Amino acid sequence: MAELAWWQTAVIYQIYPRSFQDSDGDGVGDLPGVIARLPHLAELGVGAIWLSPIYPSPMADFGYDVSDYTDIHPLFGTLDDFDALIAAAHARGLRVLLDFVPNHSSDRHPWFEDSRSSRDSAKRDWYIWRDPAPDGGPPTNWLSEFGGSAWTFEPGSGQYYYHAFLDAQPDLNWRNPAVRAAMADVLRFWLRRGVDGFRVDVIWHLIKDDLFRDNPPNPAADPARPPHERLVPLYTADRPEVHEVIAELRRVVDAFEDRVLIGEIYLPLERLVTYYGPDLSGVHLPFNFALLSAPWNAQRIAALVEDYEAMLPAGGWPNWVLGNHDKPRVASRVGPDQTRIAALLLLTLRGTPTIYYGEEIGMREVAIPPDRVRDPFEKNVPGIGVGRDGCRTPMPWSGEPFGGFSTVEPWLPLGPDVASCNVAAQRHDHASLLSFYRRLLALRRARPALSRGAYRLVAADGDLLAYLRLDGDERLLVALNLGPEPARLDLTALAAEGRVLLRTLSTPHGDTVRGVLELAGNDGALIELSAA
Repeated sequence: MAELAWWQTAVIYQIYPRSFQDSDGDGVGDLPGVIARLPHLAELGVGAIWLSPIYPSPMADFGYDVSDYTDIHPLFGTLDDFDALIAAAHARGLRVLLDFVPNHSSDRHPWFEDSRSSRDSAKRDWYIWRDPAPDGGPPTNWLSEFGGSAWTFEPGSGQYYYHAFLDAQPDLNWRNPAVRAAMADVLRFWLRRGVDGFRVDVIWHLIKDDLFRDNPPNPAADPARPPHERLVPLYTADRPEVHEVIAELRRVVDAFEDRVLIGEIYLPLERLVTYYGPDLSGVHLPFNFALLSAPWNAQRIAALVEDYEAMLPAGGWPNWVLGNHDKPRVASRVGPDQTRIAALLLLTLRGTPTIYYGEEIGMREVAIPPDRVRDPFEKNVPGIGVGRDGCRTPMPWSGEPFGGFSTVEPWLPLGPDVASCNVAAQRHDHASLLSFYRRLLALRRARPALSRGAYRLVAADGDLLAYLRLDGDERLLVALNLGPEPARLDLTALAAEGRVLLRTLSTPHGDTVRGVLELAGNDGALIELSAA
């Protein structure tokens, strides 16, 4: 097999900077705080960190409304701090990825302020402006993902501008070559500073229908879900022309050695895989979020993995995600009994895994009191239980006041279990979740089959998910009991015996297994198989 790129073998660790480490006592995390915690990440054994947005922003959507694409928000530090982070991370063998937010800017970005100033502005066509409908209302029925119409009227010019999210986040017009050129320059600015790649926000939204047709109704819409889902986004996302734009971004990144482009794409798998692009000219990794919503049972997950593997284009590299800044915490979704099973699944499937900060200590979703809700999505679309604050709470580093995250009350509250769910409490406890993650990540680095090996499903009954990772003579078996009842796996067709490398429950590592693997409920094992 050809030598793999670093991003194919690395484990990516997502940091939400506001919540990682506060270094200056303002209750908000920052870049010096990230630098201070790099030893934890190196000890954990990840290979890259991805920072959620740190650009100047009015913070209408906490950094996803960018007012300057080539600077750092003072909350987080300075460009000098960023350069120091790059140097410190690289010195520890850690790559650094930035969040790139090209679909929309802040309404306070100079580009939009110029665009809205006049119909004759040189930057008018940098955004999407339309005349009202004949009745004076919005030009189309397009809906904002943050509630209401996606069109906001500007009395000064008598036109509406389009925003897929907040009205403070006007969408850029990616059909305009000048916008594409300006954004390419943004990428080059950060690449020249040593950034190792980008995660591109809502990349499948970049192009909208040039005929401005109404989106059709969604007959399968769930009234308990956000209102925008009542329409099928046929004309506002996943347009065919978006692949031309992505190929341009890829060429910019490829002009720099050894960089990676990752796309945020919430689409069914059959559409997701098209974002690898013709001849793999698209993003290196279209983020695969299928596990975020998959029913937690062996049969469904096995089918999902098989389907995904079958759909990948030739040479397309897979990837997996179990948590991020928009979805409820893994430990809360699967429950405490399955948290180690989830980790073993994520870190042994074929492809690049992404860990969300705090997963390694079992951080759970935090209930946010109404008076402390910060998420604009929850404020705009209340009552549907999908607020994002609960998964963005500060990282607890110790049992000290405010979890060692800050010396003052943080911007969001910490969880009630901070006394036990913190890095210091788990660091030297061999039985802790953190120790389990460290052992698992060390095995992933030491065993080529886990980072580069082939994947093969093993037939199993009930809630038992089993598969092989194969590389040359190395044969590793992963067996995961996703249910509470005991399970058995016949090994006779696979090997004469196996040696336990890691187990989620208390069975000693190094034990030999012959004939049948016995798993208790919620138990999992990583086993090195002998020759069959």
